[in-house]
Amino acid sequence: MWKCCAQHVELAIDMYVDEKQRAPEILTISVDKKEEICDFCEQKAIYVVGN
Repeated sequence: MWKCCAQHVELAIDMYVDEKQRAPEILTISVDKKEEICDFCEQKAIYVVGN
């Protein structure tokens, strides 16, 4: 699973599909977890991509 910002959500989806050969579940990070950082940059993560 990857935590990502809006800019990198497509990258995370592509990486998941390449690795698992199926579509990922995409969840929005809850308000109380807003301190999460994107796995690809230093911005705040707003999505979790994976199953």
